[in-house]
Amino acid sequence: MSDKEVILTQDGLKKLEDELENLKSVKRREVAERIKVAIGYGDISENSEYEDAKNEQAFIEGRIITLEKMLRNARIINNDEINTDIVGVGATVIVKDLEFGDTMEYTIVGTAESDPLNNKISNESPVGKAILGKQKGTTVDVNVPAGVIQYKIIDIKK
Repeated sequence: MSDKEVILTQDGLKKLEDELENLKSVKRREVAERIKVAIGYGDISENSEYEDAKNEQAFIEGRIITLEKMLRNARIINNDEINTDIVGVGATVIVKDLEFGDTMEYTIVGTAESDPLNNKISNESPVGKAILGKQKGTTVDVNVPAGVIQYKIIDIKK
């Protein structure tokens, strides 16, 4: 991961800080204990428990480094920075699919905290890119693998 700016909302910042704290204070200890127990089984050259624990340890340490770098390069979007005149990171946007008439509500977030299942879409996603910087009432074309979808921006809120 490069030293690219990571855009986060206050919620996203808290989630990353909580995950980092959990990895450092809980998961590190748990995996160290697993390694210790696995070593107690004897020969580690053919010890699958030892190998699994070492792999998990490597994953945890890698994730800690990634999270620390993300937090170091974070730009926090505060609630008072969110503009309801145009779509920006941190805003919640209600859009209407002009073909099917479906209405959807998305919160625009940075890539680090995107969670499409919870309607948090990245500012770099196709929909995010298409609506970023647009005003209420604007119709946008979103290029998706299946073609082009037209959305109308119904509302922008904090």
